[in-house]
Amino acid sequence: MKRYLILPLLLLWSLSASAAGTQYAMRVDGLACPYCAYGIEKKLKQIEGVEKIDIDLEKGLVTVLVREGTVLGEPQMVKLFQDAGFTYRSMTTKPL
Repeated sequence: MKRYLILPLLLLWSLSASAAGTQYAMRVDGLACPYCAYGIEKKLKQIEGVEKIDIDLEKGLVTVLVREGTVLGEPQMVKLFQDAGFTYRSMTTKPL
């Protein structure tokens, strides 16, 4: 009976390990309301590979988790935020 439990657990563990990606944290000026956050989310969700978006309006911080192999370039983010009416300041990345 224990053998039947071990195989599914190993499978789940291997899938979660292979799903590693990257976390991007971007500083943005001009985020003042939930409507602003919605506009940014809408634009980021159009990028293939974006899995999770978190926006902290008070800190002006946009955190994006992407799948392995997806890269968000700085010029791409500058344009995305500028087109949405915000000022991009900086970006840090962290592998997951």
